[in-house]
Amino acid sequence: MHEAVVHISEAEYRDVWERFDTEFAFRPGMNPATWPAIKEPLDSVTWSVASLDDDPAYERLDRLVEVVRQSLTACVPPHGTLLALDWQHTSFRFSPHRVPGSGQGRWPLSPYPDGDYYIYLSEDFRTGSFSHPWEGSLCLFGQGLLDVASAKIDDILGSPIRRSGLRAHHA
Repeated sequence: MHEAVVHISEAEYRDVWERFDTEFAFRPGMNPATWPAIKEPLDSVTWSVASLDDDPAYERLDRLVEVVRQSLTACVPPHGTLLALDWQHTSFRFSPHRVPGSGQGRWPLSPYPDGDYYIYLSEDFRTGSFSHPWEGSLCLFGQGLLDVASAKIDDILGSPIRRSGLRAHHA
């Protein structure tokens, strides 16, 4: 891949979404009875992003985006790529190690669900993030990603709402 970020073709877009639909049982929808919108993997943690509504300077949102991007980058080999999927919109393949820093905003999409389902995926679909715009949630999956990011995300968003797809119990 010569460019750091490339659009995936329509054919690949269809193939990737078909595989995602199959592996994650994706069911988009605004009805809370259908949430979560994916079959969350065993090695997953999901947080509500509602606390970011009270973040007028976007400091915690910026920190969340930075932590997710740094953590995903740490889980990808130096020449590896990630998929950035935007449901029913243009999607991308990119090399996180070659994309300029977060201050330059060159990553495609965002881990924050700003009106769309945004998904970052490793090429093997084992590691990534899933942002749900209607539930207002962020799910991270893949044990390596969780090891790097969970504590930092807890600090930003608070306690998770689900672990391994099951409602988290708060002490």
